[in-house]
Amino acid sequence: MRTKLATVLVIPSVAFLVLAGVQTQSLVTRASTLSDFATQVGIGREIAALTHRLQIERDRTAGELPALRDAVDEEASEKRLAVLQPYRDAADQAAAELRAAAEPLADADGVWRDVYVVASRAYEQVGYIRDTLSTVVLSDETIIGSYHRAIDALLNLLAHPTPGADRPELADAVQRYVQFARAKDLSSRLRAELYSAARVGSYETGDETELPELRARQLAALGVFRIAATNAQSARFDEMSLDPAFAEAARLEEQALSPGTFAVLDAEQWWTASETRHELLQRFESELLASSARQADEASEAQLRETLLVVGVIITVLLTAVLISVLIGRSLARSIRLLRSQALRIAQIELPEALARLRSVSGGVPQIEVAPAVVRSLDEVGELAEAFVAVHRSAVGVAVEQANMRRNVNAMFVNLARRSQVLVERQLELLDDLEREEGDPEQLENLFKLDHLAARMRRNDESLLVLAGTESTRRWNRPIGLSAVLLAASAEIEQYQRVRHEAVADLHVVGHAVGELVHLLAELLENATTFSRPDTVVQVMARAEGAGAVIEIADQGLGMSPTALAEANAVLAEPPAADVAAVERMGLFVVSHLAARHGIEVRLHGGVGGLVARVRLPHPLLAPAPPPSLDPEPSPRGLPAVAPRSIAPANPGPADLPVAGRRPTTVPRQAQPVPVRAEDVLAPAAPVTGGGGWWSREGPSSGVAAVGAGAPAPPAVPVTAGTNERGLPMRVPMAQLSAVTQPARPGQQPAARNDPDPEAVGGMLSKLYSGVRRAEAEETTEFPVPPFGAWSEGGRK
Repeated sequence: MRTKLATVLVIPSVAFLVLAGVQTQSLVTRASTLSDFATQVGIGREIAALTHRLQIERDRTAGELPALRDAVDEEASEKRLAVLQPYRDAADQAAAELRAAAEPLADADGVWRDVYVVASRAYEQVGYIRDTLSTVVLSDETIIGSYHRAIDALLNLLAHPTPGADRPELADAVQRYVQFARAKDLSSRLRAELYSAARVGSYETGDETELPELRARQLAALGVFRIAATNAQSARFDEMSLDPAFAEAARLEEQALSPGTFAVLDAEQWWTASETRHELLQRFESELLASSARQADEASEAQLRETLLVVGVIITVLLTAVLISVLIGRSLARSIRLLRSQALRIAQIELPEALARLRSVSGGVPQIEVAPAVVRSLDEVGELAEAFVAVHRSAVGVAVEQANMRRNVNAMFVNLARRSQVLVERQLELLDDLEREEGDPEQLENLFKLDHLAARMRRNDESLLVLAGTESTRRWNRPIGLSAVLLAASAEIEQYQRVRHEAVADLHVVGHAVGELVHLLAELLENATTFSRPDTVVQVMARAEGAGAVIEIADQGLGMSPTALAEANAVLAEPPAADVAAVERMGLFVVSHLAARHGIEVRLHGGVGGLVARVRLPHPLLAPAPPPSLDPEPSPRGLPAVAPRSIAPANPGPADLPVAGRRPTTVPRQAQPVPVRAEDVLAPAAPVTGGGGWWSREGPSSGVAAVGAGAPAPPAVPVTAGTNERGLPMRVPMAQLSAVTQPARPGQQPAARNDPDPEAVGGMLSKLYSGVRRAEAEETTEFPVPPFGAWSEGGRK
């Protein structure tokens, strides 16, 4: 933008400089011309002075030539030359003054220099003539002619100054004193002729025609002068012509040149009268030169002032224009720079932060303030800034609408999930009742399957809560062992019997994170079992590492391509926003958000023939082991407090196939686990009599029968421990057990027991055994493998 603005400013500035430069050049040239003109006119005083001295020397020499010719010896000749010596010295002095004055102009004007060189050489010729008067016999025309040529060259140099065609008044001033100088020279030449004739005593042949012609030329030159002269100058000349000496010289001249007479004048009388008149003419000539020089100096100074003024105005205008242009350009550039900064700040900071705030809100939508425009000018830039603010405001408005929509959608998700959770919990309670009362092994197996499907439905409801940004409602107040957490996560998946817990460190997890950690691990285990062959196992290992813990879940399944693995790890590192893609890849989305919520690092690594999911728990999620307590903590569903056992043996054999129930039996090879739920596993251990001290959903280790004869009957009225914060009744753990394992609460009478018929129980067990035998005898060689790249409802996609 700066370059474009600079270009816009430079182009007119350069054009202005070109035009101003042309105008300035013209003014400077004119000023220089007038300055040279004034200098040349000023030198006219020295030129006129030399011309005047040469004229006197010429006129005197013309009178002394006859006597010099008649000199009989060298002494007489030297005497005649001595009379001319003062005139020569005066002319040489004037020539020296002219050379000194003309030296600065020697290199200024080539034409003027050429004319000056001609005049100098003509004067040098006069000097040569002087030196040869006594030794070389020359004609009078040659001697006087050299003076004429020198004087004419000086008059040409005097007339050379030219002010230019646009200053005619200065040209007229030069014309005036030049014409007068020529008239004065003609008067001097006429004086020389008359003085020469006076010294000889007679006129020469041809003087009768040449002298009147010379006088006519003099009068014509005076007429030209009067035409060019001003009124004041004409009046001054007329005043001068009235001088007695001037009038006497004019009278004598008229007397000598009267038609038909041509009287010879007295030499001394004529020289005295003509000399006085010549001095008056020289004084008037000096006045004309001074007036012209003063006029030339005034014109040169005026032109110089005009040039300087114009140059100053041009520079001032240019600087002002440049300054104004720079200020306007800087203002425009600043406005555009501020607008650009605001636009970038809106696009890169404010709008993303506003969108992030609106995406992360859990309650009401906050009020997003839109900053006003940074440019408040009334021009197009200000309007553009307002347009940016309007766009920003519209974008924020759309984001607020979307946030409200997401809030509504999340609220719908939460409501649906809560409703579904309530129904699933009721379904699980109903299944518990049915399972306790069912005696048919096949029907009991179906009930167990329904129980497990209901547990998975509950996990899907919790995934919806994660999708809506709501925390899980399953929380524990006490630290839970990491082994119990892993067992609970295994109990949440369908193929739990394939999970092998190889090595689990004795660590505990803080209670508030247990539910969501179980959810996260269940998603990973579901993924591992779904995408591996049914005849393989999924290995789970947990160890302490540094201040935290590392859990590794390794499968021997299909694996993932490097590109898909990188994409999955990117999603795990940066939780994505909830959208259609998140719903399609629910497991990955849930794991990513649950991990980010608790600062857990989850990464997928390529293993030998499968994948390894590495879960790194930070130190804040670990807790020391809780002290032993006699009062079991109630589970979220109010189920009896039971303790976990191994989900599956490390080395399964042919007999390690799933059984058709989860109630205790007397089968010697009952090695496979039965489906359990997370809260059954995560409930704290309770002391029992006659066994190992741990309970599972399979029943007590010894001493108490879970079904059939001897099983305690549930109370007619459920025993509760009040209501929770949501107003729901809280069940008491192990309230359904008999008085042998759990004493009755004070003031409460145990319900009457209705023991089943032992023969019916025996028949049921016989059917159970026969089903187990048929399962052991079955051999399956084909295993269904899910398509690569697809996620289950809780796993990879």
